[in-house]
Amino acid sequence: MELSERQTDRIIEMAWEDRTPFEAIDFQFGLAEKEVITLMRKELKTSSFKRWRKRVNSGVSKKHLKKRNPEITRFKCSRQKAISGNRISKR
Repeated sequence: MELSERQTDRIIEMAWEDRTPFEAIDFQFGLAEKEVITLMRKELKTSSFKRWRKRVNSGVSKKHLKKRNPEITRFKCSRQKAISGNRISKR
């Protein structure tokens, strides 16, 4: 699957967000966890990739639905600002 630059940026953004599970990325873009890891490895600097993987595996991140509190039913924080074109929208 060929991704546009905008799609790639959005996937990276979603992958960095602790509250966005891999299942949300799969649902929206059709990329399984392994494919997201491959994309992150390709697009990020080595040190950034290692930091991301350490965070995802640390338990702080809730990147897997099984680790999340079942009361959480949304993919992003209700207080999170809208993001458009990799820029935070002004209110």
